[in-house]
Amino acid sequence: MTRCIRHSAAFCVLLLLALLVNAARVQVGHAGAYAGNPANRRTGIVRYGQPRGDVLVGGTPVTGSRDTGQQLRYERTYAYGPLYAPVTGFASQEYGTTFLEHAEDAVLSGTAPLLARLFGGLTRTRPPGGDVVTTIDPAVQQAAYEGLDGHKGAVAALEPSTGRILALVSSPSYDPAELSGNGTRAVRAWARLNADPARPMLNRAVRQTYPPGSTFKVVTAAAALDAGVVTDLDAPTDSPDPYRLPGTRTLLTNESDGCADASLREAFEWSCNTVFAKLGVDVGARAMAATAEGFGFGDATLRVPFGVARSTFDRHVDRAQLALASIGQYNTRATPLEMAMVAAAVANGGQVREPYLVERTTNGAGRTIASTAPRPARRAMSRETADLMKELMTGVVTEGTGRNAAIPDAVVGGKTGTAQHGLGNAAMPYAWFVSWAQPDDEVQPRVAVAVVVEDASDDRGEITGGGIAAPIARAVMEAVLNP
Repeated sequence: MTRCIRHSAAFCVLLLLALLVNAARVQVGHAGAYAGNPANRRTGIVRYGQPRGDVLVGGTPVTGSRDTGQQLRYERTYAYGPLYAPVTGFASQEYGTTFLEHAEDAVLSGTAPLLARLFGGLTRTRPPGGDVVTTIDPAVQQAAYEGLDGHKGAVAALEPSTGRILALVSSPSYDPAELSGNGTRAVRAWARLNADPARPMLNRAVRQTYPPGSTFKVVTAAAALDAGVVTDLDAPTDSPDPYRLPGTRTLLTNESDGCADASLREAFEWSCNTVFAKLGVDVGARAMAATAEGFGFGDATLRVPFGVARSTFDRHVDRAQLALASIGQYNTRATPLEMAMVAAAVANGGQVREPYLVERTTNGAGRTIASTAPRPARRAMSRETADLMKELMTGVVTEGTGRNAAIPDAVVGGKTGTAQHGLGNAAMPYAWFVSWAQPDDEVQPRVAVAVVVEDASDDRGEITGGGIAAPIARAVMEAVLNP
């Protein structure tokens, strides 16, 4: 009898060990597979079981959470959704997250390790979601959004001395709240937004690259001055009009008169293609590419904290292609944020500050858990060249094609651009304007702006950066200078 009891006890111990081993196998060895299984709703139930932290603009939340009473309890809400969609992105129970909602998801959802440590680790519950405080200025964002007025395009505005992003607008936009839930409303909104030919969910400010057109002449002029190809802003440049592209029979012409042998100052103020095409060839592909890269072209690692599309200047070109690339055509491409960085570099004495969008993150009690300081600057051009570039850009606004950007009691520098694109340049041109502004009583510029408008007018002859994009830039700069 005792022997049978011992055998039974041993057998029970073996069964218990087998159960423990199997439980460990399921909970440890296969945990990842079960967690990632679409049939496992536990993760979603936990994720949406408490309110999400908020994204703040100007100290005020532009997001929120709504208690639905359903199994996936809390659903994301957005105040002024279309205005801030390029900043917040969306947080959808069905389609995931984008932009700040994605880049700062750990903080907003309460899963960031630092939040758990600050919560004390006394319970096994998830700590409340933290908040994300942005660098966006609400008045500047509003001015940019109203300036575009629903036209396809984008605006990016920076603080030159720090890299803080003051505005990031893409148009047309959409309301992220339409995608928040997981019902038929969200499914229908997703299908409609993705089928819309205007692509409202495309963040044109950071994820779309455009030919920058004549705004790229800021880079070409800086390269020519740094390389010593030009030493006097008012000396003739020995540039013919028209200019025959090297090695071809193609003649490059100008929209403006008086470009033959124009000085750099005159050519910059009136945007002479022939002068800058020749300057780019004289500087050479290697030096042109090095200067462009100094401004940020070619950087595939830029994050603000979400990723930014890479702006490009091709160093592997022949001389004819280099001539076109140097006036922002051929395959030169840039995001509006990159062109704002170009203007900011001029305004900041030749130094480029990497842009950033998050000022700090906080826990549910408002205590700062991480903050962003201005990142180390890199030099795009010498200080002397930057001073000359400020002089050239100021002349565009006072004497040249950018007069619509002038602001009373402020020094404004700018550069217009009209970028051809499409097969045989048959598509409607893009209107560009890049600029910076400095109050008369201050020692350094306070804002740098880039504006691009894709569908400015039905009449090609009326599309100019100075006529269409410059007034938008002026409104954005005024919102910074006159809060």
